[in-house]
Amino acid sequence: MMRRKNVFLYPLGLLCAMGLAASLYAADAAPASADSSKVAEGKQLFEQNCVFCHQKDAIGKPGFAPSLSNPEFLSIASDKFILGTMRDGRVGTGMPPFAHLGREKGRAILAYLRSFAKGPNRSAEVDAEPDAHGDPRLGEQWFHYICSNCHGPKGDGYAAGSTGTAIGKMGFLSKASDGFIRETIKKGRSNTRMKGFSGADGLANLDDQEIEDIIVYLRELGSENSSSDKK
Repeated sequence: MMRRKNVFLYPLGLLCAMGLAASLYAADAAPASADSSKVAEGKQLFEQNCVFCHQKDAIGKPGFAPSLSNPEFLSIASDKFILGTMRDGRVGTGMPPFAHLGREKGRAILAYLRSFAKGPNRSAEVDAEPDAHGDPRLGEQWFHYICSNCHGPKGDGYAAGSTGTAIGKMGFLSKASDGFIRETIKKGRSNTRMKGFSGADGLANLDDQEIEDIIVYLRELGSENSSSDKK
């Protein structure tokens, strides 16, 4: 009796499994098509709003606008970081807010930028890294010795005639996690002027604590610049 019951249940289970698999494939197929159209929409919006500064294929231009299609950037920048920057812009820099585009158009541009990614999105893991702890006085020394050459003496970036971005401004610091800054200092950005500063191949071979000191100093510098901007 049990054997007969199993014989009849097996085809039914197989059919259920096949139906489930079909539904999963159908579910996968729909987003794939939607993603493709979203990327196309995002490319059009990018070319209408962003290409003038960030250049074709979002490769950026030294001293003018950063690369947004850089693989290292895309691997550690969260959707929240990118969308928030588009929405709010960067006060005190040439990056204006694009809140008028709205959420859906912003997400379309994000989809276009994500289409350049060459590896997994590690942003959740990176943002979950612990907050930096260090000595801002030592961080200031390292910053002026190394970072100010590209980012300006006060981290003002392009506004100071520098080739690097405004990493000392709250527009950046309010959105970037310590993990994001830490990973950027350590590994840099390929095909840009931002090289890594950790390890034997690094430009300065900073150790972990020296990098922590720089991050802590940047947080203080951001507060100082914010106060100055309000005066």
